[in-house]
Amino acid sequence: MELFYYMVFGALGAVVAALELSKSNKDRVNTSAAFNSFKNNYLLVYSLMMAGDWLQGPYVYYLYTTYGFGKGEIGQLFIAGFGSSMLFGTIVGSLADKQGRKRACVTYCITYILSCITKHSPQYKVLMVGRVLGGIATSLLFSAFESWLVAEHFKRGFDQQWLSLTFSKAVFLGNGLVAILAGLFGNLLVDTLNLGPVSPFDAASIFLAIGMAVILSSWTENYGDPSENKDLLTQFKGAAVAIASDEKIALLGAIQSLFEGSMYTFVFLWTPALSPNDEDIPHGFIFATFMLASMLGSSIASRLLASNSTRVEIYMQIVFVISSASLLLPLLTNFLVTPSKVKGGGITFAGCLQLLGFCTFEACVGIFWPSIMKMRSQYIPEEARSTIMNFFRIPLNIFVCIVLYNVNAFPITIMFGMCSIFLFVASILQRRLAAIGDKSKDWAMMKERDAEAEPLNVP
Repeated sequence: MELFYYMVFGALGAVVAALELSKSNKDRVNTSAAFNSFKNNYLLVYSLMMAGDWLQGPYVYYLYTTYGFGKGEIGQLFIAGFGSSMLFGTIVGSLADKQGRKRACVTYCITYILSCITKHSPQYKVLMVGRVLGGIATSLLFSAFESWLVAEHFKRGFDQQWLSLTFSKAVFLGNGLVAILAGLFGNLLVDTLNLGPVSPFDAASIFLAIGMAVILSSWTENYGDPSENKDLLTQFKGAAVAIASDEKIALLGAIQSLFEGSMYTFVFLWTPALSPNDEDIPHGFIFATFMLASMLGSSIASRLLASNSTRVEIYMQIVFVISSASLLLPLLTNFLVTPSKVKGGGITFAGCLQLLGFCTFEACVGIFWPSIMKMRSQYIPEEARSTIMNFFRIPLNIFVCIVLYNVNAFPITIMFGMCSIFLFVASILQRRLAAIGDKSKDWAMMKERDAEAEPLNVP
């Protein structure tokens, strides 16, 4: 492995360690013992859930190839997963508000375990069923758990600012440390112990089962709007009205779709971008480096969210501009650096530049997750939280399906350029959201002053 990879990984690791060790009392928020117990319980469950997800990711495509399926058939399987998340996942995720968020989290565990079991079959139809189940599970993972956390946090009377602590730590652990450990553990199972490409899916099932046991034994149920006279169609209408009538919610949904759509496109394209001529690159080590960069971002986010002087709506404008610039690098290097025509070998100079840009983008991803969670907790109404969050995922899944279907139709540089434009648009929408938020706060303060002054005018 080339020295360059070690240098990037080591530099990122050193910065993350320095940031975490240098946290002063000013950066820490004083909380209660009850909150810390609640937070640690959620972090344990969330880490187990993410371990079940991360263990599968690196081996899905590889497993399908070992069963003899070609690129076209595998592409159809992936499209089925995202399509399922858009259609069935939206319905199942929306039921969480009515039937209970804890129940939805348990459903996630069961659905994903069943999806893992289907990986033992080389039959295309069985694998397709597995992808449909996986799509439903993904929608629940990114809506039900957060909805349960926000509702339970306020139900127990905890301070709103403390919610940011849970969000940033969940991303630091679940999307950073757990992802790295899951990648290494999967590599141990498949390459070192030679247990085969299905073994990570079996391990994922075990982690999911353990997490489900913790949920069943320690979580209480909460609901969005449990009224029995509201059917699913009424819930959908209510969510659509909330999005259409509140510009802040609509902007938040557009921002989320633009960023996550670019992020998932990046996931598909980073490998061919770094090895356009079949260069020999260490995929597992680069993946771990990306996750370390994401940890760096979440560590930065924890400081920003803990600061009373820094508003999330303001700093996210800068984050989106930086992420836009970072994904523009493949397009720029294509023009500024003479592309190599030599097949094989190690990573090129252009590849090194792009890797640094990709690490910057992953750091932005690490900042994005806890920050978007914070904004969702502020702007999305509690009674339809899961439903609205799953509505946000509809344009995202449509976008990813279109990209997957046309992945060979456009050059990689054009795809990255498109993502860069989307991220820049997200920064513009974020600026608009910040402006509306300022107006809303000013209006609320004026109303409060009028209410205080009113008794003075009474004769």
